[in-house]
Amino acid sequence: MNTDPDEPKSRYRQYLEVVTGSLEDKKRWRRYKARVKALPENYRTTAEAIERYLMHFGPGDGAEAASMYEDLADLFEQSAASGTPIRDVVGDDPVGFVEAFVQNYPAGRWIGRERERLAGAVGRAAAEDTGNAADGTGKSGENTGEEGRTVR
Repeated sequence: MNTDPDEPKSRYRQYLEVVTGSLEDKKRWRRYKARVKALPENYRTTAEAIERYLMHFGPGDGAEAASMYEDLADLFEQSAASGTPIRDVVGDDPVGFVEAFVQNYPAGRWIGRERERLAGAVGRAAAEDTGNAADGTGKSGENTGEEGRTVR
């Protein structure tokens, strides 16, 4: 099996990666987990809690997620080495910290855009529900047809 990333992959390895995902990403994940396991207990507990949160609310998988987790391990390794208290690393709002952390990655920005899109859609729907436009003008930009139906 080829291990050099510049060499073409065998058909077997290509098929295997289609089924199981990138083998290189799996190796990166295992290295990340070993780095977190080596952290002092309080840093490890925090890193694992952030990891768990990111599994549910963070970017998906792949090389970008692997980079994000590696950066998380870097942050906690450096903090542990310098003796920086956990609260100085994550602050008083761990969720806010993680949300800000994720925004440093393109998938995190995508999630932010989708959240804004969701909020905007709900805001427009609520404005239509009350008969007001989302821009606060009171005009919804719609015309009412003959039988009282809304025409867009």
